[in-house]
This record gives sequence, structure tokens and C-alpha cells, in this order.
Amino acid sequence: MKPKSFLRTLLAAGTAVACAGAALSAHAASHREAPITALDRTADITDWFAFRGYEKGKEDTLTMILDVDPLLEPSNGPIYFPFDDEVVYKMNLDNNRDGIDDIVWEFRFTTEVRLDGVFTAFVGAGQGIPAPANAPTDINGNPTAGLPLIPPAITALDGAGSEGLNLRQTYTMTVFDGNGNIVAGPFAADENGNPLIAVPSNVGPRTMPNYPRLARQGVYTLEGGARVFAGTVEDPFYIDLGGAFDSFNLPVPTLTAGQDADDNLIVDGARDAVSGFNVNTIALELPIANVTATGDIPAANSPDAVVGTYGSTERPQAKTFNAPGEDPSLSSDLVQIQRMGNPFFNELLIPTETKNLWSMSEPEDDAQFADFALDPLVARVLNAVFGVQVPNPPRNDLLPLVQYIPPICPGCATAGEGPIADLLRTNVGVPPVTQDDASRLGVLGGDLAGFPNGRRVFDDITDVFVRVGAGVLAGPPFSEQNARLGDGVNRNDVDYQDEFPYVGFAQSGRDHRHVDRGEPLASNR
Repeated sequence: MKPKSFLRTLLAAGTAVACAGAALSAHAASHREAPITALDRTADITDWFAFRGYEKGKEDTLTMILDVDPLLEPSNGPIYFPFDDEVVYKMNLDNNRDGIDDIVWEFRFTTEVRLDGVFTAFVGAGQGIPAPANAPTDINGNPTAGLPLIPPAITALDGAGSEGLNLRQTYTMTVFDGNGNIVAGPFAADENGNPLIAVPSNVGPRTMPNYPRLARQGVYTLEGGARVFAGTVEDPFYIDLGGAFDSFNLPVPTLTAGQDADDNLIVDGARDAVSGFNVNTIALELPIANVTATGDIPAANSPDAVVGTYGSTERPQAKTFNAPGEDPSLSSDLVQIQRMGNPFFNELLIPTETKNLWSMSEPEDDAQFADFALDPLVARVLNAVFGVQVPNPPRNDLLPLVQYIPPICPGCATAGEGPIADLLRTNVGVPPVTQDDASRLGVLGGDLAGFPNGRRVFDDITDVFVRVGAGVLAGPPFSEQNARLGDGVNRNDVDYQDEFPYVGFAQSGRDHRHVDRGEPLASNR
């Protein structure tokens, strides 16, 4: 089968069935979704993305993005939102369809405080401000007029222009094989020897007068061609979060044809509850040939073209607090705190009493959770709240979500390959689509490069999930009644980038605002 024929088959055969299981756990990616992470925000994974790059000239790459630490209020200083030095952030990839990690990228952060006696993490203005003529004396009565006081505005992550970057984080990336052996790294610097520095939160225009230029300095190219970025960014997720968790109290819930076609829409009564918030992100771009088992870009109809990915966070198994001023003692043994493959899987599919077990388990052990998808409670809630008819259980159409199986993997055995495992499966043989030509609905919108064939930052997974969860792929009457269900929020509050790291840079702590009900999105730009 030629790749183009495969694409037709992908849509005609219902690749979007692969999102059915996740659909039933709809409404909000992983923002505070489990008891263990509700109390451990820096280890809480909010979103996981994996997609073939659509930046011009980078179409032969795979980008993976791990978002952590939900709903960061941009103005919440003075320390803002550093990564946790004690958390190990991981990106995991299976390239031989056995559900087990074959390549793992591990990120660790180190925090330094660079200024003595300064009460805030970031400070700066203009070319620097000395103490004025009427400045008070120092504690010993010595004059201070004319002495340096406020450093120059922050225009660089390192060297001149970085003096006001008081709390600064560097990081390393180490590559492991599936047996835990180091195969590359640790990388602590880029190909030119520059240290890997996390981009700080956007404090505001006085302290960071050209934040986009500052943030772009955080894109590093490593030896071998990979690119990395870590830092605080604008949260790419969009959803009426409050309405979703108020027992599906959505204002529509069925969009008109015109509303559904409007990618700038927020309907009356709906709200993008994530607007104006930031999140911490780690983005990694790799040549596809570096991650496939064949060492090239397989044809889309080959099983070797499909990789399964997920993000995870780990902590030391034990921590002992020592005397005041002394660092705590940490165990070298790690325990997994959170993982995420398909969005929404833990959010509403896994019951509360089991969420911590799921979060701390490995994907290859997911058979223990399979029954939760056969008769999902959330599908019954859709039926009860909206009055729409949903399919009867068991929902055997969910297997493409948790196995390597056609149509996402057309070359795989029809019975599926590998164990039941929640992985975000991406067919890297499918060509990418530019953002201008893409559909926010992914496969449901005829765009075969989008969710559930991986997940891009702009995919509207909420609307996709509601529709598929309500049975739109099961044929009449579901396909007729439920084809335009949604939350009424069709886009993010700021634009995404068309180049790596693809997400928007952080919202300003001084000038950001949250979009209220009825406000046009443009008022937040």
C-alpha cells in the first residue's frame, strides 16, 4: 500500500476510533488530575505532545513536548516557577511495538542564586539604575548615592545582559536505552559549548523588555542535530475547564455548522479557563531516523513507522530534612510520580481511588486498568446531562488507543501487537501539515497528521473527545446527533509558533490578563 493510499484508509477505516477511549475520559488534559499530583504540582504533567515537525526545513523531525506544573499565574512572584531540582523529567519512546521503553531522554535541573541580598528572582531596568542623590546611607552610615543598585534589564540568559537573572536554572539531558544504559550524554552544553539554561518566566517589560528575543536564546542545538528548549511558556491548552468539571455544564453543547467552522470562536457563556496562564515545558526535536528501529523514515504503511511515546516524572524514594540551612538528603532510588501518554486518560477514565496507582505504574502493565474502558462512566454522564444517545458497552473500539493495531498502525496484526499500554502512538511516515492547512479536529477534520496520530499543540482534543465519546464514529444515530458537540472554545488565547518549540512564549506577569466570559480573544493579545 502506498503512503497516499494508507492515508485514505486511515480516514475511511476510522483512524479517529483511536481517540474513542480517550474521548470517554474527556474534558481537560492532566491539570491536577490525581490526588498524588494535586499535592505535588512540580511533578504534575499537564500535557504531552508528540508529532512530526511542521517547521519549514524540519519536516523530517519528531518533536516531543512535556508540560508540567499547571495553571501558573504569570504575576506570581517573587520566585515564580522554577523546575524542581529533585524531579527527574523523562520522555520515553517505544519503537518496536512491545510497549516497553527503548529510548529514554532524562532531564535534570540545577538551581543557582547569583545575587546576594536580592529579594526577587529577576530584577533589572534600562541600562541599570544607581542609587539616587537622596539615597539613604548604608547601615554603617556611609553614603550610597551613585552606587549601582538595580542591574540592567535582562536581555540574555548568560554573560552581559544576564546580571539581573538572579535565580537561574541550568539543565542536562541524558539518553538511555531500554536497559538503563547511557547511550549519549549527559549533555550540559550545546554544540558551541553554551550551557543549557532554562528560560525564566516573563516578569514584565521593564525587567525583560524584549522577552521573545530572550526566550529564543533558550533554543539549543546539540551535537548530533537535536534541539532542546526548557522554560516557562504560555499554556497551549484551551478548554472551558470550569464548565467541563461542573458536571459538563457547557453552554452549547451542540455547535452550529458555522460555529464549528470558526476556529476563532468562543461562544457566549463559554470561557477558555486556561487563558492567561503559563506552564513549564521541556521540548525536544530529533531527526526521525534517530528514533525508529530501522534508522530511517519508514513508509506510512510499515509497522516500523509507528512509535509510542509518553512523558513521566520521578522523585527520590526517600527525603530526609536536615538542620536549618543544610540541604536535605535524597535517596538515589527513584519512584515514578506521574505519566501521560494519551491526553485525558487518567483525567476521567481512571476512577479517583485508582488514579495514584495508575500514575505510578508502567504503561506495559496497563492491562490491569482495561476494564475501566469497557463501560466508561463518563459516556453515561454525557448521555444523562446532554440527553444524547451513546453506544452500549462493551466499547471494544478502544483497542487502537492502547495497542499497536490498524488503522494507526496499518502494517500491524489486526489482533494488535504488544501488551495493553497507554501510549501516544505516532505514525512518523505520515507527512506533516502546516498550521495554516491543518484542522484543529485532526483526523475528524480530515487532517491525518493530527490527533490521534500523535498530538500537536493546536489540536482541539476537547471537541474531538466529546464527539467520539458520544459515539460519532459508531454510525447512525450517533454520527448524526453528536457530530458537533463541543465546549464552545475553538482556539487558544494566543497564537502558536510555526517553529520549534511551537508553543507560545510566556505571558507577561505585568501585562497579561485572563479572558472573561464574552470577551473577544483579541483583547488578550
